[in-house]
Amino acid sequence: MFPENFILYSIQILLVVVMIAMIIVVIRSYLLHRQPIFKRFGLGMLIGFITDFGDTLGIGSFATTTAAFRMTHYIDDDRKLPGTLNAVHAIPVMFQALFFITTVKVELTTLLPMTTAAVIGAYVGTHVTKKWHAPTVQRVMAVTLLIAVIIMVVRMITTPGSNNSMGVHGLHGWWLILGIVFNFGIGVLMTMGLGNYAPELIFFSLMGVNPAVAFPVMMLDAALIMPTTALNVIKMDRVSWRGFAGVAIGGVLGVIVAAKFFTSMNVDLLNKLIVIVALWTIFGLVRDSMKKNV
Repeated sequence: MFPENFILYSIQILLVVVMIAMIIVVIRSYLLHRQPIFKRFGLGMLIGFITDFGDTLGIGSFATTTAAFRMTHYIDDDRKLPGTLNAVHAIPVMFQALFFITTVKVELTTLLPMTTAAVIGAYVGTHVTKKWHAPTVQRVMAVTLLIAVIIMVVRMITTPGSNNSMGVHGLHGWWLILGIVFNFGIGVLMTMGLGNYAPELIFFSLMGVNPAVAFPVMMLDAALIMPTTALNVIKMDRVSWRGFAGVAIGGVLGVIVAAKFFTSMNVDLLNKLIVIVALWTIFGLVRDSMKKNV
């Protein structure tokens, strides 16, 4: 049995190695093809800072970055938007994972199986979700999240503090098996562009676990899935390089500032943040499902 610290250090080293690989790929592309990665640098830093600040707090970055890109005409080819979102936020997300797995106490028997389940789910999802009707999935997920939010809000009002425990840092027994199955499903849905933050935040909160535990799990999920996607879309030339450096650097700064804010939050404030994140996600799911029917 490996000691816990050894496993944590191994995860950190893996994240740093992947991060360096991403940086090398970006620099190589700049040097070989003279990509305009520093164009509109100041605006890019502002966009990256705001979106990854929100991402670190569980709000997500894809919807806000998409809105910012379209408002400012930041990228010149909308067909490259999905690939650009994955690539430009990959490095900030790895910083998030590094922060949360070292700052937030989480049992490795919860972190490793649930993260592995999400990664496997994402791999399976690329093969099985191609023919799924996305608007239906989005509406079902929106309704499910809404029910969970209502339950959570009722608990917060009627029995404040009873639905989570500061001393509980992982899942055990059947609850852990449920968590693994749940995260596998989340991994599958992520391949359809559905976020994992709100569902995982709600799930851990309803399980009676310190809701902060959700952050290292969901950030490590994203940190392992996004770089793989990013390297693939870069290889297939599905990334817009204009202003790439500004957004990525601003994103890292946003993560650092948000991390400082996160460490000062108490559980009550965190629960309120989870409700806001979930409601924002529900709104986005319903809006996107209606767009696809137009």
